[in-house]
Amino acid sequence: MNELSENIKQFIDKTNWTFAKTYAETWPHEYIVQEKVDNDLFLELANHIDRFGYAEHFYNKEVIYFDYKGYTYWHIENIINRCIENNTYHKKKLLMNQLILT
Repeated sequence: MNELSENIKQFIDKTNWTFAKTYAETWPHEYIVQEKVDNDLFLELANHIDRFGYAEHFYNKEVIYFDYKGYTYWHIENIINRCIENNTYHKKKLLMNQLILT
C-alpha cells in the first residue's frame, strides 16, 4: 500500500517548507532539511518516497519521485524537495513533446 501514514501527512502539512530562491526562474520548488525538522518523520517520508515512488529523469539523472496532493516529492541525501506536479522536468518535457507533435 502506498498511502502515506497520518503522521507523515501531518508532517507534510505542518512543516514550513523553504522556497528555493536560486531556482525560482528555472525549477521552482520548496525543500526541507533533515537537521531542521523531526528526524524520524523526515526519514519516514524519505523512505516512503524510495519505496513507493517512481523513477523519472531530471535531465540525465534518474530520480525517484512520489506524488501527493498536487505536489511531487523527491529527496537527495538530507534534503526533501517538492514542487507542483506540473513543474517537474518529466512533465514539462512531456508537454513540450506533445506541443511539438501538434
